[in-house]
Amino acid sequence: MTKKPLILVTNDDGINAPGIRTLISVMNTLGDVVVVAPDSPQSGMGHAITLNSTLYAEQVFVDNGPQKEYSCSGTPADCVKLAIREILDRKPDLCVSGINHGSNASINVIYSGTMSAAIEAGIEGIPAIGFSLLDYTWNANFEASKPYVKAVTENVLKHGLPNGIVLNVNIPNILEEHIKGIKICRQAKANWVEEFDKRQTPQGKDYYWLTGKFINLDNGEDTDEWALENNYVSVVPAQFDLTAHHFIKDLNTWNLNDTETNSA
Repeated sequence: MTKKPLILVTNDDGINAPGIRTLISVMNTLGDVVVVAPDSPQSGMGHAITLNSTLYAEQVFVDNGPQKEYSCSGTPADCVKLAIREILDRKPDLCVSGINHGSNASINVIYSGTMSAAIEAGIEGIPAIGFSLLDYTWNANFEASKPYVKAVTENVLKHGLPNGIVLNVNIPNILEEHIKGIKICRQAKANWVEEFDKRQTPQGKDYYWLTGKFINLDNGEDTDEWALENNYVSVVPAQFDLTAHHFIKDLNTWNLNDTETNSA
């Protein structure tokens, strides 16, 4: 009898979010599922981990399973660390994170708790995928995501991923019949132009709300932003080695070891 793959499921929107419930339902068709997810929303936490406060995890029963589920007081990265070191009895064959409520395309990947959970699994040598739907609302409809989540996951289970690579999958917020397919993409060059809405409490103390606009600076037709705007699911292979390898040669021409000249 073939042993089913062990699949770790996590997210950043919290264990009760509709996105993760959808992801769990798809993963239950592919393997044995264990869920370790935050007990409350952790969006925008990036790769934060808990160092100076107590970390809790307890088994919960959100629905009828058959998955086992644990609610964790920490960040998405904490959830993956705790799952691997304390909860699971063996290394998972796959980690999937999401389905996130909102885009993690282009620069959003830097801030994403969803993708940071996948990256944490990748650091541990576990094939990992982050899934996101371009709908920030709590009651988002994830039905159109299901066949694409399943297709990508099945391929990763079949082919594996190179060490140091995780997949960032974003799904347009449209009906399934309008999705044109899957595009393999690069990350678009885009950023947020941020502002702070400054206000005052009744006691006269200043406080701020972060606001801003997303600006796509990339006209390429091979990017995740182009794919999503044109009704494709985008798949970006992402790496967590942040070394700018192309600049090492130039950097070696600097006189960094000439401390006397540099301090003059």
